[in-house]
Amino acid sequence: MIQKIRFILLLFLLPLAVQAQQPDTARTGKPIRKIELENVDIAPGAVDTKGWLLLDKDIQTELEGAVQNLYNFKYDKAEKQFRSLRRRYPQHPMPYFLMGLSQWWKIVPTNVQTKLYDKAFFAYMDTAVTYGERLYEADNKNYEACFFLSAAYGFDARLNAERKNWRKATVSSKRALEYLDKSKEANGLSPEFLFGQAIFNYYAVWISENYPLLRPVLLFFPKGDRALGLQQLKNVADNGFYTGLEAKTFLMRILNNEENNTAASMPVARFLATNYPDNAYFQRFYALLCFNEGNFPECERVSRDILDKLNQGLPGYEGISGRYATYFLGWLMQNKYKDRAKAKDYYQRSIVFAESTGDTNGGFYLYANQKLAQIADKEKDTKTALRYYNVVVDKAEHKSSEYKEAKAYVKKNKK
Repeated sequence: MIQKIRFILLLFLLPLAVQAQQPDTARTGKPIRKIELENVDIAPGAVDTKGWLLLDKDIQTELEGAVQNLYNFKYDKAEKQFRSLRRRYPQHPMPYFLMGLSQWWKIVPTNVQTKLYDKAFFAYMDTAVTYGERLYEADNKNYEACFFLSAAYGFDARLNAERKNWRKATVSSKRALEYLDKSKEANGLSPEFLFGQAIFNYYAVWISENYPLLRPVLLFFPKGDRALGLQQLKNVADNGFYTGLEAKTFLMRILNNEENNTAASMPVARFLATNYPDNAYFQRFYALLCFNEGNFPECERVSRDILDKLNQGLPGYEGISGRYATYFLGWLMQNKYKDRAKAKDYYQRSIVFAESTGDTNGGFYLYANQKLAQIADKEKDTKTALRYYNVVVDKAEHKSSEYKEAKAYVKKNKK
């Protein structure tokens, strides 16, 4: 149990370990220790960076299109450029890590459910670790090697945790944190090195504040600084080349989910969805924020775009994105356009999408059933209303308004 708790903590703190998805959180009313990784900066001249691909401007220029393609889910184009880099640098961790990152973003849109890419993902990250360790063994001041080792181990831990391989996840987490600590001295060399520490600094304190039972476990780890972590994350989001978009993804999530500041999250989400319009994850997150903020025209536009791309079979567009889009459109048909027939169709489709992906423990599945029950009640179809309300009773938390509404209706109309 302790190992699992230690891993859960580390899982939040590892660099680049992007948590796959946000749970359905559409708003139904209105759409122990202070933990510290030192922010040590060193002068660029204090370390021999010769041969570091991470800082090579020519490599960045070459890979700029590949990075854009990766985050816009043009995997084949991105991987073609990554393989070109591998041919020229076959014993460097960077091309293998980037190939592994491409596999990761194939897994992300499915809420990390698909296992189709697991084998390739682990193989690339293992290879990145192998070559990273060789570089580090040859020079223990090679902070580029530490960066890739921390990142590769972090990703390995993330997916092993999703697959409930707790021993492997815990070992990789420990190693990731060790290399993260070693790389902190390179903060002044590039914003790339700040990313892992930004995540650590923020979540170490956030976990302590929100999960008091974990505070004793935090005593085993370095101190953090929540404000500093957020500041560092914004820095990386603005200035990082390889980690900039990962930082923006984290920043979008943190501002909305942890800081409860949708207004601050919105510009980041809008940037990501606008600049990477074929990234299903960015699109559905942006659509959710638009819905919660009451920007219904934009929510409708993005939701229709999601369904269109899903129908085209674009990479990354599947049942989870469909569940979001159809629920939003159902709500709009019901409340904005007063079109019950279309509302019912979209809500029913949202339920089918949820069932196809196994996401039936609340969220949009619960809300869609509730809305269909309400519509059936208005249409004097008590039998249908009871069918949907019984689902709500089964799925909703007993203290929620959804549960109380459904329970009261079932009790009143029970034969």
